Formats: sequence, C-alpha cells, structure tokens
Amino acid sequence: MSKHPNDEKLITYKLVVVGDGGVGKSAITIQFVQKMFVTDYDPTIEDSYFVHSEVDGIWCILDVLDTAGQEEFSAMREQYMRKGDGFLLVYSVTDPQSFANISHFYTQILRVKDRDAYPMLLVANKVDLLHLRKVSEEEGRELAAKWRIPYIETSAKDPPLNIDAAFHEVVRIIRDQTSRERNPNKKSRNDGKWTKRKPPSARRCVIS
Repeated sequence: MSKHPNDEKLITYKLVVVGDGGVGKSAITIQFVQKMFVTDYDPTIEDSYFVHSEVDGIWCILDVLDTAGQEEFSAMREQYMRKGDGFLLVYSVTDPQSFANISHFYTQILRVKDRDAYPMLLVANKVDLLHLRKVSEEEGRELAAKWRIPYIETSAKDPPLNIDAAFHEVVRIIRDQTSRERNPNKKSRNDGKWTKRKPPSARRCVIS
C-alpha cells in the first residue's frame, strides 16, 4: 500500500448510500469507515463520513453519506442526489419490498441528474442470512443487467463480505465516467452512456 499524499492533492468523491430503512445502509457504511459491525443506530439520522482510501493504487478522499430511508425523509432525497458523484443502491435480500422499492431510487437519481445513466452500484445486502433470503442472486443480477450497472452481494456482519469492494467499485465507475467525458471513444465499464438526456422526441433509450 502506497503512502497517500497531502489532502489538497487528493480528489474527493461524494458517495451516497440509498435504499429503504432497515436494509443495512448504516451497517455497511460504518463497517467501511470504522471497520466494525453495529446493530444499534438511529435509522432516521443522515450521517456523513470522510475517509482516505486507496483504489487501484490511487489515493482519494471519500465523502460517504449514509441516508435515512424512511419515507418521511423522502423530501430530502433530491438534495443529496444532486450532490452525489456516485450511488450505492442497497436492498436487503431478506426483504422483497426493499428490492422492489430500489427502482424508485434509481429512477429518481436519473431524473434529478437529468441523465440516461449515472455511476451506480446495485448492492444486495445481508447475504449472510441464508435461511431468511427471499431475493435470489439471479433476480439481483437481472435487475442490474437491465439497468446496465454492476451488481455485488455484501454482508456487514463480521467477517464482512465485499464492503470495501462495493465502495471501491463505485469510485472506479466515477473515474470511468470522467475518463469517458474526456475521451468519448473510450469503452465504458458498464456500457452505460454518461450523457445528458436528449429531448424525448430524439432520445434513444440506452437502459435495457
């Protein structure tokens, strides 16, 4: 692991963790930032964390926002969606309704950003609860393929599964977007097109 440079030389990425209440957003975030598993936290509080992270040999600062998933806080969503550079769309594999509802977050992000695609990762959480699982890996992968975004399965419970990998993957997607904007001919990691939406009469759907 290389030594990270001074903060003023580092790029900061704002990552936003979204999804219904109770899917484990705070557990994922705290496991990533503090390397500990928590079960007792206030699900109505939005917390922001700053962490230095090395992704593919390049240091950066991650500003991670753990959002409140309750419906009464939905009015705040557009505010943090406008600021986010990348999003982790989290659902619980034990809760089919959270899986169904994640589509609302996906759609709202694209609407707020006015894009056909944006850096997002579909996160199937709580996969350690095998006996309670109700949403299959196949269902998750099919949805991710439909949206043309990556898919990952996670567990924040010790020992954690794919927690660091999830956040690092979003950073890679953001970097890929930046690279594509500088070089439009470069192939995307997820085949999405990080472009502003065209007028409805001319826009070609790129999400399948």
